[in-house]
Amino acid sequence: MKIAVLSRNANLYSTSRLVEAIEKRGHEAVVIDHLKCSVTADIGDPRVYYQGKLLSDVDAIIPRIGASVTFYGTAIVRQFEMMGKFTANSSISIVRSRDKLRSLQILSRYHVGIPKTVFASNPKQIDKLIQEIGGTPVVIKLLEGTQGIGVVLAETKKAAKSVVEAFHGLNAHMLVQEFIAEANGADIRAFVIDGKVVGAMKRQGAEGEFRSNLHRGGSSKVVKLSRAEKKAAIEAAKAMGLGVAGVDMLQSERGPLILEVNSSPGLEGIEKATGIDIADKLIEFVETGAKSKRKVDKVGA
Repeated sequence: MKIAVLSRNANLYSTSRLVEAIEKRGHEAVVIDHLKCSVTADIGDPRVYYQGKLLSDVDAIIPRIGASVTFYGTAIVRQFEMMGKFTANSSISIVRSRDKLRSLQILSRYHVGIPKTVFASNPKQIDKLIQEIGGTPVVIKLLEGTQGIGVVLAETKKAAKSVVEAFHGLNAHMLVQEFIAEANGADIRAFVIDGKVVGAMKRQGAEGEFRSNLHRGGSSKVVKLSRAEKKAAIEAAKAMGLGVAGVDMLQSERGPLILEVNSSPGLEGIEKATGIDIADKLIEFVETGAKSKRKVDKVGA
């Protein structure tokens, strides 16, 4: 089987580990920079070209689409879907996961625990909004932020109003969320593949830092999830429609609260913290999915 990893950098840890796992399981691996792809649409004949060459012999794809190129990247994924290729995550599920507000709306609809969140465009409403989520401190998040960038902790109403006014002045969309003090600057990343949690780690923010992102100096260690935490992670990935997901959650007094569902979760942190070969489990999922799709396509034909 020929499996394509859609990635802009073949040297990234996650990309190289996927290539290694694909070849170890006896398949052919190819890394494709999705920004160097083009598509053509014709009646019954969708095509993808990479650097001018037709890509017709790919059996399955693993999208590793960066947040900054979501629109173009998901267009390429969608074209592969139109060609009948199996994809570890569908284009629509990636789009859902990238929109923080849309994600929270979907999770809320499916009764998955989330922090109390408000969204509004008028900074004059900030006092009422803070009251709605239980008062300060609050966390203010840019909808377009990644890796903890654009996330601010406002300790007082005055500070919250200043941040909201500043973001509003930049025409930036933002969310205001309750601050979960009992999480103590830590969160949990659960790695979900095909409806199962295959590994989990607890990430602790650096001293004086409420954000636990490893990119911002946080540390990680393996953690055993409670039944409620496993259930929340699996339901969150299912609600987004993701076959592969990194589900970030907080431990709160009222149970696990989902912060974000990542459609391109990194492998380095989770593999090093848990010692689990996550890449191998991901390729096993792709194998099963591609075989099932071929059987369905044959029956349909």
